[in-house]
Amino acid sequence: MSGPSSRMLALLSLLQVRRDWPGGVLAERLDVSPRTVRRDVDRLRELGYRVEALKGPAGGYRLSAGSELPPLLFDDEQAVAIALALAVAPASGADIAESAVRALAAVRQVMPARLRHRIDAVEVISTPGATTVDPEVLVAVSDAVRTHQVLRFDHGADDQQDRPPRRVEPLAVVARNGRWYLLAWDPDAADWRTYRLDRMHLEVPTGRHFRPRPIPGGDPATFVAARFKGSDVVDAWPCTGSVVLHVPARQVAPYLEPDADLEDLGTDRCRITLGSWSWTALAAKVAGFDAVFDVLGPPELRDATRTLADRLSAASEAVIKLP
Repeated sequence: MSGPSSRMLALLSLLQVRRDWPGGVLAERLDVSPRTVRRDVDRLRELGYRVEALKGPAGGYRLSAGSELPPLLFDDEQAVAIALALAVAPASGADIAESAVRALAAVRQVMPARLRHRIDAVEVISTPGATTVDPEVLVAVSDAVRTHQVLRFDHGADDQQDRPPRRVEPLAVVARNGRWYLLAWDPDAADWRTYRLDRMHLEVPTGRHFRPRPIPGGDPATFVAARFKGSDVVDAWPCTGSVVLHVPARQVAPYLEPDADLEDLGTDRCRITLGSWSWTALAAKVAGFDAVFDVLGPPELRDATRTLADRLSAASEAVIKLP
């Protein structure tokens, strides 16, 4: 540790990420003696941080909840992390772009010149997504998740005026590809459902509480990702196949999805393995590369290619007269 100030900053960071710290563990993490830890704790108290001493054979420390914190203290990594988080806030899907700019300016003002230079060096151009979520809705839904309170809402164009509000048991809020989703249990459908927060029109809270049920697989983000791929629990496409495209790999690489595999087979051919929610959809995805291809397998993909060919042929010959 370079000096007392840096050491105190590291000590404060440790106290903020974990509730209780044995004194010996803190000394080991900071590479100092327990006596030095005690002195640094006293200095933090002088600065206004409420650090409690824990009783017991080993002793320890805890940063009290609700402390009135003095001016913000950040190390270099934390300062850059804050700057990046606020800079990319418009792309998060939450309608907080203006607030994020003001927050970054406020944080910058209370930092030393050295850290201000680090923040100023971060230049990120972030564009807002096509849809944004009202922060009040995001906070209200997240609070319902935290307090296990039944949510009642209309879901945009999906709900007609004569339909009663939906009532669900909210389990998790998931951010995915610039949009915010609620993962909830729908008692009426007896199934899991995902809802876009930007389409929600919240009703008056019901005041009813529920006992949370376990999310399949245990991880909300993985479960939501699986649902978007047409899978039940595992974040994987239910239909996966391989083909050889008669084009160089470099022409295909920019257009492949992150979970697809690409193998260069020479100057004019490459092998790709990719997935989709159905076999016919997978065949259409392969045909979308606009190149001659050979199906390697499985047989379901070969059959789906024939089905797609028949549909395209029928569509090309059909004559439709619109009114």
